[in-house]
Amino acid sequence: MSNTSVKRISECFIKPLHDLSPEAKQPLHLTPLELFALNVNYSQKGLLFAKPPPSENQDFSINAYLDDLQRSLSATLDHFYLLACRLATKIEESPHSYVIYLDCKNSPGVKFIYATADATISDILQPGDVPVVVRSFFDLNNAISYDGHTLPLLSIQVTELVDGIFIGGSINHVLADAASFWHFMGAWSEIFKSKEESFVSISRPPVFKRWVLPGYDPIISLPYTHHDQFIERLEAPPLVERFFHFSSASVSKLKAKANSECNTNKISSLQAVIALLWRCVTRARRLSDDDETSSNLMVGNRRRMNPPLSNDYFGNPVGMVRGTATVRELMTNGLGWAAFRLYEAVINYNDTTVKENIESWIKKPFIFKRSQMINKNIILVLSSPRLDMYGCEFGLGKALAVRSGWMNKDDGTITMYPGREGGGSMDVEVCFTSSQTMMDLDSDEEFMDALKIE
Repeated sequence: MSNTSVKRISECFIKPLHDLSPEAKQPLHLTPLELFALNVNYSQKGLLFAKPPPSENQDFSINAYLDDLQRSLSATLDHFYLLACRLATKIEESPHSYVIYLDCKNSPGVKFIYATADATISDILQPGDVPVVVRSFFDLNNAISYDGHTLPLLSIQVTELVDGIFIGGSINHVLADAASFWHFMGAWSEIFKSKEESFVSISRPPVFKRWVLPGYDPIISLPYTHHDQFIERLEAPPLVERFFHFSSASVSKLKAKANSECNTNKISSLQAVIALLWRCVTRARRLSDDDETSSNLMVGNRRRMNPPLSNDYFGNPVGMVRGTATVRELMTNGLGWAAFRLYEAVINYNDTTVKENIESWIKKPFIFKRSQMINKNIILVLSSPRLDMYGCEFGLGKALAVRSGWMNKDDGTITMYPGREGGGSMDVEVCFTSSQTMMDLDSDEEFMDALKIE
């Protein structure tokens, strides 16, 4: 696999099928939570499918399939036209103003790439660690969200394997969180399935109207005169990445155990699984008893707002909650204690907290720098097993697996996915900079016991 290469065959840009309305061509100003993410890398997620076997479909043609993908993508962009836009900056001197917004007038559209790889499905799924070649299934490696001024906000790469097809998306994180990305992918799959050639209605039209904190100007001026004052580019570290599968029975048992230990029924399945990861990763890192460790969870704000945002709100309305403990506390108090720390962190993150955080940022804006998050004692949990990833089929049936690129990852980054079989099962991608730490996790008794439950 180390010699496997990915060869780009063609690329083009896809625009919405129909001309934008005058309203859609107006500048769309970004919210604090979106501006905050200008230094964050593009998010990279994709689906691995099996090619139709010749015995089932002798008429399958990759060229015809690519044409269908492009046509349906263009029709999907009628609804998700923001993905075909670019970022723009308007600077004024008197009075000072530095405003970054979405410009839908001047953009070539969404990038679409066709590539080939001399690899099989088993080459991707069988190795214990995620093969390095998977990184080449995505475009815009190393790009940060600010680069959306000159790069597409979304790039789709379709990589043809010997016996499979991988559809990978790299999306600007200013524009979309994980929920919005999979919302788009679901709509694209829906339109692909419909085979319609003209405007197609979809079950969940996106909501683009930006949420604005009451009493504040929707147009936010940043306290800068040049982007060099806030841009940060980090080299992606060498990582060992591995997937672990938690069956629905395993998840249920962990949830029951955590709640039983705390004499409650409030701890969720996700909190129980993350608590297990927090404990076992901390043990694998061989930290000192007095070291402080934390479990940081990226969470959505849509349903936490009052009134709540629509589930179809398209943007990046996310925040972070944190459970902290010393290594000694985490190791001696058990799974339930750790899970309840996470439950408390989540339950205390509410409408008031979100609005206070946003108001504080508006009064003193700053752009997040990933270097502030690099800490060998934390885990950072991304994405959610509640998102409908396997519902995106693109005419090839249910995907065999979900995979991600190498952006926005560091030592201790954990990405959550639904298990392919559903039923509350979960797949967890864990990243370390040390292969020894991964080996220690892979032999951790508490961790392995949970994974064995079928």
